[in-house]
Amino acid sequence: QGRILEKTGLCSQITFGRYVRQGRKLGLDPKLFIQDLQFNKVPVRVYQPKATSDGPRRGILFFHGGGWVFGSLDTYEKVCRYLSRESDSVVVSVQYRLAPEHKYPAAYEDCLNATQHFLQHLEHYGVDPARVIVCGDSAGGNLAAAVSQTLAGRSDFPKLRAQILIYPGLQALDFNLPSYQQNRGVPLLFRERAAFFALLYLNGDALHMQEVLEGSHIPPDLRLKYRKWVSPDNIPEEFKVRGVKPLRPTDFIAEVYETVKRFCEPNLCPLLAEDSVVHQLPESFILTCEYDVLRDDGLLYKKRLEDNGVRVTWYHLEDGFHGIISLYDYCGFSFPSGKRGLDSVVNFLKSL
Repeated sequence: QGRILEKTGLCSQITFGRYVRQGRKLGLDPKLFIQDLQFNKVPVRVYQPKATSDGPRRGILFFHGGGWVFGSLDTYEKVCRYLSRESDSVVVSVQYRLAPEHKYPAAYEDCLNATQHFLQHLEHYGVDPARVIVCGDSAGGNLAAAVSQTLAGRSDFPKLRAQILIYPGLQALDFNLPSYQQNRGVPLLFRERAAFFALLYLNGDALHMQEVLEGSHIPPDLRLKYRKWVSPDNIPEEFKVRGVKPLRPTDFIAEVYETVKRFCEPNLCPLLAEDSVVHQLPESFILTCEYDVLRDDGLLYKKRLEDNGVRVTWYHLEDGFHGIISLYDYCGFSFPSGKRGLDSVVNFLKSL
């Protein structure tokens, strides 16, 4: 496996990508206690406001983005500090194992294990059991949705108060939804890269990427079964005005399906969870960006949640692109809409 990766230059590509994204070490924060710990053997960083509090605080589990391949505690240090300070909450940032070295379900299991550990030790961190929230952006939004679904029916843990999904990737059935067509070449996430990351997470390699992009990896009967949830018909018309064409379905290739059939598991693609699970989910916040291939994943999940009676707060950045939240203040650049997006998350948290 490693050899194939090395041959294609993938290893060096990923190592370089991780280096570029590693984030700068920040100094002490006058308003926060910050410590690195392990929850169930999973490395985490805990941010606790120093100010005294009238009662127990909100607790937020944060899963970072980066296509399941990139990202670290350091990369999201600024975002987590901001969330903790501005919403006066305890934030636990989770360093889950990354692909391609660690394939699905490693990242999901790490996030679930860290969450369960936190839920069992809330009083140690001064956290209110009735106000624990899972939160993540991009691949982290995928992990937050999966963890939230897993815990939805459980009575042995405190119920999650909410889930916050920031431009989440939630399915790998259809890479030709309107937002994939419209934003195929928009940075920071190209259409090809979205399929590439999903395959690295699933299999540790990106073989069959072309077939997956074309849609020949899903059998017709499953396509039909999931059409009620994953279909351009469920996207509001106003999102289709920027050039979208109906595509002719490609022929199904059985041996490709054999290698990717776990794409139909809700822990990997939360949009495919059954209604019986979805209707038990906590109150939800979904942020989408207009110029983002993953926009429609968020819109489709919003519809599923609403159809199942779950309360949804939706925030759409008309001028936003994928990854903008982590750029709200980045090496001297600042994107006002990234700050607006982050503040919409903070405002939602303060309402809980």
